[in-house]
Amino acid sequence: MSLATALFLAFFGVAAIWFGVVVFRTHSMVRSAIALLFSQTAIGAMFLVMQAEFLGVLQIMMMATEMSVMAIFMVMFMMDPGGMGKMDMTHQKRLSLWAGGIGLVAALVVIWTAGWQGPAPDVPGADEQARLLGREILGRSMFIFESAALMILTAMIAATMVAIAPQEEDTQ
Repeated sequence: MSLATALFLAFFGVAAIWFGVVVFRTHSMVRSAIALLFSQTAIGAMFLVMQAEFLGVLQIMMMATEMSVMAIFMVMFMMDPGGMGKMDMTHQKRLSLWAGGIGLVAALVVIWTAGWQGPAPDVPGADEQARLLGREILGRSMFIFESAALMILTAMIAATMVAIAPQEEDTQ
């Protein structure tokens, strides 16, 4: 790994952690969603730095769409999406701090005690990786992807039908 790669990886890692902290430090739901978007985008940039282009672009595109939709719904349905009322975004602070501390210790134990191996010796090129991914998706995993797509489509149709179903007072 070159020095520039390590520096970019460290920069985006610190940015992901920083924006993750900002998610819980802000009083605005919209700012919290934007901070979460930046955090997840930094993780996508880390994938790009590690030359996992497909995962990086997928992470960034998926999170951009998800956080945009979430911010729109928060503005529509929350009483104070702008955070002008200084609402507290944290709940069960003592339990949260304990859970976070235990999670940190567990993660550090795994990092320090795992038998890490060096980088993979033979990584195929980007075109070969795309071909192998296509074979995986269209091969043994196709039933899983098709089932998930059918469930998502069913949920979207059901949500639309519930949203537009006439209410009793509308029909009279």
